[in-house]
Amino acid sequence: MAETITKRVLVVDDSTMVRRYMRDALERGQFEVQEAFNGVEAMEKVLSEPVDLLIVDVNMPKMDGYAFLHALRGRDGTIASIPALMTSTEAGPQDVAAAYAAGANYYLVKPVSQDDLLAYADALTGRTP
Repeated sequence: MAETITKRVLVVDDSTMVRRYMRDALERGQFEVQEAFNGVEAMEKVLSEPVDLLIVDVNMPKMDGYAFLHALRGRDGTIASIPALMTSTEAGPQDVAAAYAAGANYYLVKPVSQDDLLAYADALTGRTP
């Protein structure tokens, strides 16, 4: 039997309820989950512990999701290439364009179903469910 490698996900959202919802789905899918309240906290965590996927909200205090991803993509090394799934309640074409310009690999409009969240997490981490 092949050994399963656990993928690590950092969920970055200022809503405790959203982080809990995403954590529940991701842990059900056998991901290891870390959490951050905003982009500043997320950057500290990413610099101290490697992760395989970022799930990032747009609107947060101190450093929003766009600024966080832009700063992350500007760094050297593998940290700049961590896949990122951006989420927001904002669904306009300008919002999607801004997410991709900041460095998101994909953009989902909230609310995101737990099944969709798992499917995108699997795809972006290269994991077969």
